[in-house]
Amino acid sequence: MKNSDVEKLQLDMGRLGEWAVENWTKINSGKSKAVSITRAWVKDLLNYSLLDQEIPEASSFKYLEIILSSD
Repeated sequence: MKNSDVEKLQLDMGRLGEWAVENWTKINSGKSKAVSITRAWVKDLLNYSLLDQEIPEASSFKYLEIILSSD
């Protein structure tokens, strides 16, 4: 993933956090995971945050009973 892509996504995460605060919406960061799904081999760790809480990196996650994996 290009650095500019990472920066754009983090900027959007910041905007999402601001929107949530302004609209009295809680986002459960404990249920959030950062997963890179790509054909390219990514060697850099994902380092994102939402509302000043780090989003942990994972190799897979479950969404609507479907397990999505980075490989």
